[in-house]
This record gives sequence, structure tokens and C-alpha cells, in this order.
Amino acid sequence: MKLNTKFGKFGGLFVPETLVAALEELESAFIKYKDDKKFNDELNDLLKNYAGRPTPLYFAKRLSKIAGCKIYLKREDLLHGGAHKTNNALGQGLLAKYMGKKRIIAETGAGQHGAAVAMIGALFGIKTEVFMGSEDIRRQRANVLRMKLCGTKVISVESGSRTLKDAINEALRDWIANVQDTFYLFGTVAGPHPYPTIVKHFQKVIGEESKKQILDTEKRLPDYVIACVGGGSNAIGIFNEFLEDKNVKLIGVEPAGHGLNTNKHGATLNKGSIGVLHGSMSYVLQDSDGQILETHSVSAGLDYPGVGPEHSFLKDVKRVKYESITDKEAINAFKLLSEVEGIMPALESSHAIAYAMKLAKTLDKNKVIIINLSGRGDKDLEQMEFLVK
Repeated sequence: MKLNTKFGKFGGLFVPETLVAALEELESAFIKYKDDKKFNDELNDLLKNYAGRPTPLYFAKRLSKIAGCKIYLKREDLLHGGAHKTNNALGQGLLAKYMGKKRIIAETGAGQHGAAVAMIGALFGIKTEVFMGSEDIRRQRANVLRMKLCGTKVISVESGSRTLKDAINEALRDWIANVQDTFYLFGTVAGPHPYPTIVKHFQKVIGEESKKQILDTEKRLPDYVIACVGGGSNAIGIFNEFLEDKNVKLIGVEPAGHGLNTNKHGATLNKGSIGVLHGSMSYVLQDSDGQILETHSVSAGLDYPGVGPEHSFLKDVKRVKYESITDKEAINAFKLLSEVEGIMPALESSHAIAYAMKLAKTLDKNKVIIINLSGRGDKDLEQMEFLVK
């Protein structure tokens, strides 16, 4: 048995020959264990009793009153670790344990994936190292401290824009040199095959829970499901269960950055072109020579010039609509949700909230929106301190 390597024309395996055997080993292990009863019993126990699943689907009453329609928040911010990243880190971390790997490496942008991997490294007693751009280390200090407290070594990346793209580059270089004993725990639905499929598998629990919860509460499906998109794992996680429900509109929200004509860019799916980045074909932000452009977003987790290949496919077949939100709009949404619901969203999730509030003004009061609140905003407090001065 083999997994599909592509989503339409997107995805694939564009890596040095030295990594092919490691990716084939990973694919074989995933196929072996994804339906294994012992593996899934252990994973489900950890998701429930360690991570805190299921997460609630919360009716945001005051936010809904302002919006003019019903808004529900899928509370991934309440998951242990503070974001949806724990789902995937637990799944892949357990896979590393079953494969007998002695070392885990990972990349991180906002630090939520790094923090989740650090927790899982501590949980399983596996040596863990995380690559993080020095710019992200500066703006996500709290998560750096969390990683170190869990015994993880945080490796500062000084190349390029010193953000997520560069952290992935360094992690891949490390993996090439240490494939025998090292497991690369990739954080999003991008990268070479089989990572987009593996990460989706461990994140699809978000959508499975959301569908059951909204049917229990509203006795019907939502009209819209909205999630932020950087690499895109939280969005694929919630969208997956609704893909066949054609009356449910799915919206991914990208960062538009400053929203100005600067030398840094955003909104990969809206402004990018098809190319290859980090081992897979997808939409990427690149110049006419194929050189990857520098990106900017106020949210470190969305500061990435690529996107998962399945998102590129869903854009092309018009199943998901992709919109963009500026830094300013995201910051305003961060403040709004904090003030009216007492829930501080991650800056990444704030992009989804901002777009949902714009959309809601065009809808009637009976429409139902689910927003995937992919993470909490504690990590962004230092950055947002100016809001309370």
C-alpha cells in the first residue's frame, strides 16, 4: 500500500536523494501504525487525558450580537500547549517512539509547534532540538522559554529573513546529516510527501469534533467555516470533515501584512504562483526568476512564503475561498475578542476573526459561522502590549 503523493498537480517529492529513503521509511511507518489498534488506543488516551480533547465549540454570544449572526469558536486555544499544534506533535511523536528514533528535530515560527514538540519530547523522554529564526525568537520569547523548560535545545537561525522558511531549511539540512537516528517532526501540511498527508491525519480531529458539536447544538451544519492559513494545518484540520458538504462554505484567511507595497509580501494563495518550496509543488511567493520573496506578517506563525499543497488544490478546484487580512485588521480583532468575550486569540487566529466579522455584516442573523480559534494569544502579549497603554 502507498499513499497518494499529490493533490491534483500539487505536492510531490522534490528533495535530495539522501532524504528519499528517510521519507519512504516515514511513509511505511505511518501506513503501518495509522490503523493499528495499540497505536491509536495510546494516541486517543493521550489526546483525551494529556492534551484535553475534545475541545469545546463555544457560542460567542456577545461577539455574535456585534456581528449580527451566530458565531461559534472551535476552542483549540484550550488544548494543552495553547494551540492545535499539540494534535500533530502527539501523533508524530508517538510515531517516532514506535519507530525507535532517539532524537526529534523540528522547525517553528510562532513557537507553538516548537512548544508542542518540546512537551512531547519531554513526555516520551526523547532528545529534542528545535530550529527557530532569530527574528521569531525575539518576538515569541515566551514560547522559547517554554521549550527550554521542557529540556529542548532551541537553535537560533540567522540566515535569510530569520523566520520560519529559514528554520525549515536548517532543519532539513540537519535531517540529511542525521537520518538514521533522527525523526523530523514537521509542523504543517506543507513539505515533501508524506508530511501533508500525515499532518492532516493528525489534525482532522478538529473538524470531526466540530461537525458533531454543531449538529448537537444547532441541529444543522454551519453556513461558513473559517480558519487562518499560513502553512495551513489548522485550516485543513477543520475543513477536511466538511469538504463533501457542498452547502458549507469554507474560507481560508491569509496574512496581507502591512497591506502596502513594500519589499515584503503576504497572501501566498492570492498573490503567489506555482513553484517548488521545501520539497513540494504549491503556490509560493517568488519573483520572475523563481527566487523566494521575503514575507511579513504581524503573526509569526503566518510569516511563510509557501502554503500546503492541498490548499493550492482546493483553491484551484474552487472548493475553498482564500481571503486576506492586514496586520491592522488582525490586531483590531485581537483586541475585540479579548474585550467582548474575555478570550485572547493568537495573532494567527485573529486573522480569521477579523475576516469573519467583515463577512458577518453581509449576512442575515440566522447564518452560522464556525471560526477555528487555532491558538491562544499569551505568546503575543509582549508584542501587543501597546494595546493596553
